[in-house]
Amino acid sequence: MIHPDTELKFISNEIGYGVVATKFIPAGTITWVLDRLDREFTPLELQQMDPIYQNILDTYTFRNNKGNYILCWDNGRYVNHSFNSNCLTTAYDFEIAIRDIQPGEQLTDDYGYLNIPLPFRAADEGTRRKIVYPDDLRKYYKVWDKKIEKVFGHITKRQQPLRPLLPEALWERIEGIVAGKEELESILSNFYNGESL
Repeated sequence: MIHPDTELKFISNEIGYGVVATKFIPAGTITWVLDRLDREFTPLELQQMDPIYQNILDTYTFRNNKGNYILCWDNGRYVNHSFNSNCLTTAYDFEIAIRDIQPGEQLTDDYGYLNIPLPFRAADEGTRRKIVYPDDLRKYYKVWDKKIEKVFGHITKRQQPLRPLLPEALWERIEGIVAGKEELESILSNFYNGESL
């Protein structure tokens, strides 16, 4: 589920629609949580579907570390790519704002950690990276880990509208990480290496 202080908005002809903040979302806010309404499809299930469904899933899903396709049931599936994304996924089935997000600003992910099957050229943002590759997570996980670590301690200090969707055991684990009792797991744990687990 995507953060409630967001809306779907037309961005441009090139980009299409995107998810935009309707209120200020401070760094350290959980912006998306894998919830019970999100659907998970195995590669075999995808192969057995009609082409029309395969195209939808190819467009609107990401792959988890098991190689399964995750379809967000809400506007979360419209979060666009950016090489300077303001949100990053974690090893705990939720995403976090890695910097303050202003009203009217798009929430963005770096698709490099979404286990894409093929490389693609993204919109030019003036960054050194121009193409998203399937193995970007292995290349950039240390950079992304540092960005997550920088704001992870804010999680327990921010208002978290999506907190009710987190299992209590996970929230206790987050508190343990924030308190320094447990190590923050790397974003690299989300990498799908192409083999069945």
